[in-house]
Amino acid sequence: MRLVFAGTPEAAVPSLQALCNSPHHHVVAVITQPDAPYGRGRKLRPSPVALCAEEHGIPILKPHSASDADFLAQLASYRPDCCPVVAYGQLLRPAALEIPQHGWVNLHFSLLPQWRGAAPVQSAIAAGDEISGATTFRLDEGMDSGPIFGTVTETIRPTDTSATLMQRLAEQGARLLTDTMDGIADGSLTPLPQPHVGVSYTSKISTEDARIRWGLPTHLVDRHIRAMTPTPGAWTMLGETRLKIGGTTPLIPAIAQQPANSGAALAPGQLFFTGKYVLVGTATGAIQLATIQAPGKKMMNAADWARGAHLRGDEVMQ
Repeated sequence: MRLVFAGTPEAAVPSLQALCNSPHHHVVAVITQPDAPYGRGRKLRPSPVALCAEEHGIPILKPHSASDADFLAQLASYRPDCCPVVAYGQLLRPAALEIPQHGWVNLHFSLLPQWRGAAPVQSAIAAGDEISGATTFRLDEGMDSGPIFGTVTETIRPTDTSATLMQRLAEQGARLLTDTMDGIADGSLTPLPQPHVGVSYTSKISTEDARIRWGLPTHLVDRHIRAMTPTPGAWTMLGETRLKIGGTTPLIPAIAQQPANSGAALAPGQLFFTGKYVLVGTATGAIQLATIQAPGKKMMNAADWARGAHLRGDEVMQ
């Protein structure tokens, strides 16, 4: 089939690579978000999907609006049989959805109808789900509500961050999307309506949403930090300083068994540095921080940060 692929972030690159390598399909163009500012210099940088398309010599479309008439005319000129889409980042209106003969087929990183919306991976980790997955479905005008072609499942590990889980889902999802394109091409796949039960939604996560609330139980704080890592990044305030928390580690039994180090007496947000380990109180005990990033610095080992911070022993994270 002639394919026009739509996607933007790194998680979409494995799918584009897989379709480019497929002997059964021809990616004739790629649609992605316009170049965006990046880094301290805020210089414009192409999306990961755009960079991948450049490597393959594929024409790239970067519309500011997917509803723009010139873009729609350009898309139609490529005569796509189908438009696979992975985390493109723009709403597609009926005028665009009607162009390809077999419609737009989205790879979504959840087991639909669970976690429809913008942040399914973060939401699954934060909610304590044990199983996640990916789904291919035909786009319609609803929010991830179209009929399903196929799914794959993936276990959420106790130490998973959104980055590690997304990496596995992106790889598995690439194979699923390629298989879906094959099934559409040979007529062996027919999409089935989504169940009406088990529907849940997730919205785009804001910076404020990523703030750590130390007054929650330890397991919820741990899930939140892992879910927000690396994007948008879990954070907290220490006085006037905003710190990003990059991860946690299980509380070492030898430390937990020492009354002075167990965190049992730590109030929510209260810091305790043992000389090797950085502990923070929560509603139900202590959590051990793995990495911390101070303003203008790189992410570093929490103990190294604590030594440089010259903690007094009465600090409380807010």
